[in-house]
Amino acid sequence: MKSSVRLGLIGVGLMGLMLAGGCGPSANDGGRPAYKLTYSVFFPPMHIQAQTAVAWAEEIEKRSEGRVKITVHSGGSLTKADQCWQGVLNGISDIGMSCLAYTPGRFPLLEALDLPLGWPDGLTATRVATAMAAKYNPAELQGAKILYIHAHGPSILATKKPVRNLDDLKNMKIRGTGLSAGIAAALGATAVGMPQPETYDALQKGVVDGTLCPIETLKGWKQGEVIHYVTDTKVIGYTTAMFVAMNAKAWDSLPADLQEIFTEVSAEWVDRHGEAWNQADEEGDAFVRSLNREFVTLDAGQEEQWKAKVEPLLQAYLKQTEAKGLPGAEFLADIQAAIADAP
Repeated sequence: MKSSVRLGLIGVGLMGLMLAGGCGPSANDGGRPAYKLTYSVFFPPMHIQAQTAVAWAEEIEKRSEGRVKITVHSGGSLTKADQCWQGVLNGISDIGMSCLAYTPGRFPLLEALDLPLGWPDGLTATRVATAMAAKYNPAELQGAKILYIHAHGPSILATKKPVRNLDDLKNMKIRGTGLSAGIAAALGATAVGMPQPETYDALQKGVVDGTLCPIETLKGWKQGEVIHYVTDTKVIGYTTAMFVAMNAKAWDSLPADLQEIFTEVSAEWVDRHGEAWNQADEEGDAFVRSLNREFVTLDAGQEEQWKAKVEPLLQAYLKQTEAKGLPGAEFLADIQAAIADAP
């Protein structure tokens, strides 16, 4: 996808995603209304994506000259990862960041973003996810104001025992989230659905034998400490799309000039998050290598077998969206074209 077209899609898309959106104003030192907002982020505070969220909040405060103050609650301290979307809708938090996959079935069209499509990197995934959600603006997103979407780099398989072929996966319990749990099952493993905050302990205690995840997770969530092997599965690499959404009433309470600031900063933070994902993947790779974990590369024959194993997931998505009257075929084709066109 050409850069100008990508960025144009994102810019237009973010405007198109202005849905409905309540915090009450109070007076700041200058006598102008001030808006105090809460932001629930499921990443732990030292994770690069939590830090990028804090930088976004600080930029909003700066450009609004202090009229907006956003308190970031990281580590799922305000709402847990799988409760964040509903927490935004209900006003438990004014803003929230979590994975679409943590509420299975809630986002049937956007599930295509998480399919094992061989995503090249986090920046591409973030740009495409934001642009596609904006282009289609499905009914499933209504009820909150979507500021933007970001998505991690291609998944790998991190395990306690080596996985060099599909046979090695038999009888292994592999953690995933949403559709990634389905990927584990399609590959012949026993799938265990689980959000990231629970995965370290599950690996450490042997509740699961491995996890499908971006390699950044092995550093960002310290999971590299409790695995011993990394199998390069980027040929079927999935991403996990993550919303940054605002309570509808909170959005509506903002005057137009502040809404414009939110929109402008959010458009800029699409690439900030995408670049952060790429940086995190590089750091995750280096971290795992520093622990002397073994990296396993699949041969060409194995790669084709793995691709064939997950193809039914794409077909199931197409059937499910067709049954619901959703443009799944068009949506999936658009994503695949964008991946193919990525630099």
